[in-house]
Amino acid sequence: MILKCVLIHVFFLSFIIGETDKKKHTQNPRKAFYYSLIPGLGQVYNKKWLKSFAIISSEIIFYQLWQKNLNYYKSYDTSNYPLKKHRYLEKRNKYAWWIGIVYIYSMIDSVVDAHLFEFNNLMEKPIVESLEGVDKNE
Repeated sequence: MILKCVLIHVFFLSFIIGETDKKKHTQNPRKAFYYSLIPGLGQVYNKKWLKSFAIISSEIIFYQLWQKNLNYYKSYDTSNYPLKKHRYLEKRNKYAWWIGIVYIYSMIDSVVDAHLFEFNNLMEKPIVESLEGVDKNE
């Protein structure tokens, strides 16, 4: 009877104590890439809220400027606009390039952030702890 009680206590205590190491939460770079196909969502996945806001707002601003210059170019009249017609075309193309650059940057940034998600926690650990199990005679 006492043996049964001890075994039951040991069995249930093993669930209570369990593994004391915190489970490492890592980000999947592939998942971050797929999220980043929508600008800013890859940064949200990596919990980089400020970067996400900056990327989404810059995409919106560049798109609005692109749209504005496209409308000026299409409805050009020499008496209404201060610049020559080809300048609006150049500005429209410039903002189209910026939209693409920010889009590519956000994709690369989200994948790199996913790879480096645990970097700060890793750097806070002492070096001695990471050398456990290594033969010191080598």
